[in-house]
Amino acid sequence: MPISTPMLTVDIIIAMRDRPGRPVVLIERRNPPHGWALPGGFVDVGERLEAAARREAREETSLQVELEFLLGCYSDPQRDARGHSVSAVYVASAEGCPRARDDAVGLCCVFPGECPPLVFDHDQIMDDYRSYLAHGTAAPLRG
Repeated sequence: MPISTPMLTVDIIIAMRDRPGRPVVLIERRNPPHGWALPGGFVDVGERLEAAARREAREETSLQVELEFLLGCYSDPQRDARGHSVSAVYVASAEGCPRARDDAVGLCCVFPGECPPLVFDHDQIMDDYRSYLAHGTAAPLRG
């Protein structure tokens, strides 16, 4: 049985700082698994995580984001049905009018407590973000 390294990804919680209540941006995925998700994607070889987060945000939402902090790393081998992936999740802010592009067929801005069901482990990530908003704590260590 071949051994492979988990895929490295980034996900970005984009809070719209120019809108009341700072809603977050969700994308509707063009590719399987279909559904609503945080913007994000794979890190390219030779790319820093922060650069990948900014690039994926721009590619999928047309927004230039300002990264604020790393919420946490998510590594459950079952988080992605396509294979084992590890995601560094950043909290960012942006202004302007997001537009769905690239891997996003649709887009919406919602308040963190009003998200539709999300694909991957993004419901868990949003739970951790809501905990951060309420208590100022980073994502808990799991496992």
